[in-house]
Amino acid sequence: MDIDKRTQELASRLAYITDIFGPRENASVSLLRNRLQEFLAQAPQLGMREISRQVAHLEELFALLEGKLENELSPMDRVRIVRHPQRICLKDILENVYDNYTEIGGQDEWSIDPGIIIARATIARRMGKKTVHQSVMVIGQEKGHGQEFRNGGSIKPWGNANALYYMRVAEVENIPIHTYVFTPGAYPVEDYPGAAQQIAKNLYVMAGLKVPVVAVFSEGGSGGAEAIALSDRRLMLSHGYYSVISPEGAAAIEGGLKTKATSELISQCAERLCITAKDNLRLGLIDRIIDEPPLGARPEHYDFFRQLRREVIRATDEIVHSVETLGPLRGMAIRRQGKNVDPQDIFVRWSLGQKAQRKLLRQRHRKFRAMSKHACRDSRSLGARLYSGMESILWAANSFLRHEFFARYKRNLFGLLEGLEAEVRALRHGVGGPLGRLLGAGPDGFGLRRMEVPPEALERLTRLSCPEEGSCKLEDVWVYVSPKSREDRTLTCPNTATHGCLDLWSPDLFGEFAGVCSHCGHHFPMEFQWYLYNVFDFAKAYEFNRELESGNPLHYEGFDLKLEEAKSRTGLGSSCITFETHIEGIKTVVAVLVSPFRGGTVGAAEGEKLIRAAERAMLKRTPFIMYSHGTAGIRIQEGTCGVIQMPRVTMAVRQYINAGGLYLVLYDTNSYAGPVASFLGCSPYQFAVRSSNIGFAGPGVIRETTGLDVPPRYHRAFSALSRGHIQGIWDRRDLRKNLYQALLTMGGKNLYYR
Repeated sequence: MDIDKRTQELASRLAYITDIFGPRENASVSLLRNRLQEFLAQAPQLGMREISRQVAHLEELFALLEGKLENELSPMDRVRIVRHPQRICLKDILENVYDNYTEIGGQDEWSIDPGIIIARATIARRMGKKTVHQSVMVIGQEKGHGQEFRNGGSIKPWGNANALYYMRVAEVENIPIHTYVFTPGAYPVEDYPGAAQQIAKNLYVMAGLKVPVVAVFSEGGSGGAEAIALSDRRLMLSHGYYSVISPEGAAAIEGGLKTKATSELISQCAERLCITAKDNLRLGLIDRIIDEPPLGARPEHYDFFRQLRREVIRATDEIVHSVETLGPLRGMAIRRQGKNVDPQDIFVRWSLGQKAQRKLLRQRHRKFRAMSKHACRDSRSLGARLYSGMESILWAANSFLRHEFFARYKRNLFGLLEGLEAEVRALRHGVGGPLGRLLGAGPDGFGLRRMEVPPEALERLTRLSCPEEGSCKLEDVWVYVSPKSREDRTLTCPNTATHGCLDLWSPDLFGEFAGVCSHCGHHFPMEFQWYLYNVFDFAKAYEFNRELESGNPLHYEGFDLKLEEAKSRTGLGSSCITFETHIEGIKTVVAVLVSPFRGGTVGAAEGEKLIRAAERAMLKRTPFIMYSHGTAGIRIQEGTCGVIQMPRVTMAVRQYINAGGLYLVLYDTNSYAGPVASFLGCSPYQFAVRSSNIGFAGPGVIRETTGLDVPPRYHRAFSALSRGHIQGIWDRRDLRKNLYQALLTMGGKNLYYR
């Protein structure tokens, strides 16, 4: 029976190897197949001793050639490894890495997404003869060895919402969080709370969690991975992949194919995207690689689980040691881990004090701020860089003195005077008889005389919009008029059949009417320049960081030419424009994502410009407006250098909001994917132009990934409003007026410009 079991195991190993290397021929795989077939054909004529000897010889051959095949793995082979049903999953990790655990939440498809597992687990540590059980919250996607109800690890919005809830529970209980990324990508549905909105919420909250967070990557697909991967230590399994998009998706986009992409093109895209653990370590996007057995970890590899246990303990200890003072001996022991020092033998308490929590957040912000800075082109001279740095220092000093040091005493003094005046007025109105008459105002009174507010001043203070003549766009002439207004032709409104709209003459439609049907209000597309000049007064604005340009950090084949073409055609260096402007006298910092430049996709240059814009708004104490004229998501040719912009920019936005800033987002045309699922979707104030489409994935992507056809108008602004993604829908002609009103009325009492 033992021989039969060993023979079946060899057959299983051969089937696994064949699956990994796919259709291409490999000499080592062919040799293993031939030797096993020869043995099975000869086995009935052999004695037991000879069978045992040949099985042992085959096992040695398999071990030898598996090690050889390990060195021949291509990036696409590694993708097949992490997708294989025999790959370890989160259940295996919970059983073999942690000493005890209890799953939290149900398995019901309509309440808790079964694709994600949340567990309260313990890890036993030795402290002399004493055993200490340390608690940890474990969260990760579960692929379940092919269990269909797990949905292949693609998490629905309510699954990520549940994960976020228990991250907050872990923060309250002051215990670390270990996340395990096993997802090809999030499930692209907009049902409440919506895929994009929920990932944005997860990123925003994780940026401020006051407990150590360790993330382990096996399969990290785009925004679905980022939903639980913003962490202090990022580890990656040696056969895993972490990418902005699947190789198949990249091949479909790059090849422009409506049919299925060829295997050669898919393999090429997997290599160009730099998705392997070594690539991501080289790019500085992960901290350490955890070595797996040859051809990937499977449930029977118990030595690997022991290694994984040591690594997650070590990573958690390192986080705590970086913010807490542990003493010189334990600090030295932690630094020497991996050099014959078992981290389980060094006890480190994982709960953090308040001072350590604040230091943890600062370290996390610095960690992500430094990521991918090398991936964009900065054409500034050394002198310009020094000037920029000095300007930031001077503005920081100015802001501190003006808004912190002197303003603190000013607020205290004004508060005292307001309180005294209120007491006197209350006494005057509340006390009757002679004392009240004595304090009352009048020609013969001895008290305070009521100061009358001039009617024009009162009207100016209480009126929200159009406080002065000319503040609103009431005239029919716009600063910038679309070139389409010079076309001598008529256009038919798409709503003519239902609303009876008359044909519109192009000079009127794109000139006086600002691209809006005068009958039903349908919004025709308009150039981004229309918004720059008519809404944000770009002619008088100060543009900064123009020297930061999109690059090709992965040396993606053929992408340099596409970038140069986009730069030549648009006159821009990236898809992001950042500038300072005034909206009816209120100074603001504005960032615009421009759709004509590579679809408004976001890469390292765009992310760096957005971060610097948020930092500038924080330094100068101004509101921060982000306008998306359209974005197709993260730029796939930049790989993980692009997808890392999701947590990077979100952390910068969170820092700005926490410091008291007003962050307002305005959507237009088509806004999808990573930006909406991070730094755009995390704003508490999001509005959309009536022509907008907003969502996590377009109809074609949803059909490709889920097999479902979404209903018409699924991504329209009104649908986003109904599910709570945005807070309002604005007419294009009223944008400047509405922005001004929003600047006057939104946010807390600590807004910078107040």
